[in-house]
Amino acid sequence: MKNQTILIDGKKTAQQVKNEIKTEVATIVDKHEKGPHLAAIIVGDDPASQTYVASKERAAKSVGMTSSTYRYPEETTEEELLAAIDFLNEDEEIDGFIVQLPLPAHINVDKVIARIDPAKDVDGFHPVNVGRMAIGQAAFVSATPAGILELLKRYNIETEGRHCVVLGRSNIVGSPVSMLMAKKTNPGNATVTLCHSKTKNMAEITRTADILICAIGQAQFVKADMVKEGVVVIDVGIHRIPADNEKGYKLVGDVDFGAVSKKASYITPVPGGVGPMTIAMLLKNTLSAAKKEYY
Repeated sequence: MKNQTILIDGKKTAQQVKNEIKTEVATIVDKHEKGPHLAAIIVGDDPASQTYVASKERAAKSVGMTSSTYRYPEETTEEELLAAIDFLNEDEEIDGFIVQLPLPAHINVDKVIARIDPAKDVDGFHPVNVGRMAIGQAAFVSATPAGILELLKRYNIETEGRHCVVLGRSNIVGSPVSMLMAKKTNPGNATVTLCHSKTKNMAEITRTADILICAIGQAQFVKADMVKEGVVVIDVGIHRIPADNEKGYKLVGDVDFGAVSKKASYITPVPGGVGPMTIAMLLKNTLSAAKKEYY
């Protein structure tokens, strides 16, 4: 008989991480030292971006950090945005900052990310941080992959020698998490297969996964017949689909939760799984930036 599935509670785990950060920030401030300061630049009125930045501000304040947001209109030029980044790079009051994506189409995202001082790049997107992570040096790791590893660690999920299948190869989740899971660390030391939209026989591969990390960007893509009994499932996706309720929609992930959870040993829900960990790990990166741990 199958053991009961354990729900990986990202909300509860994120709160634990934030409580630890709050204690450390209080210790810094008690010594009459400057508390960590996190800033965000947001260009335009994208509703999802506005929501994310607002929740980041609330989370930063909840752990005793200073939080600043620099808002710019949609028509802001690339030159103006780069000048704003230069200003934050130079501002000694600010320990770390993010430039909220997506940016308007007329702005080159790669140029913007490359302009951020790697020592303040708490999103972990700068090529220097990505490169340092890839070769196993201390660096700011992008918050979602860092959050996934933190969940595996705190739930004592064995990763060494396990087959980890990652669905999706984005620079923000799929690619970095596949590298981190292969590293000689704990969590890590897994044998990793990275699948994407052009992978043939994907279901055959996912059925061999001991750990399945889904960041493929398609609602309820992973069905029960694509996983084996006892698999650990980390669902990074979040999608709105129509539903017969007051809101007219419900939130789902990349995994058909109802069916897959019957076979999984551990699984993250959507919402309340990986999502809350992203902001918690951004705060953890900001604390590291303030302590000059990597640079």
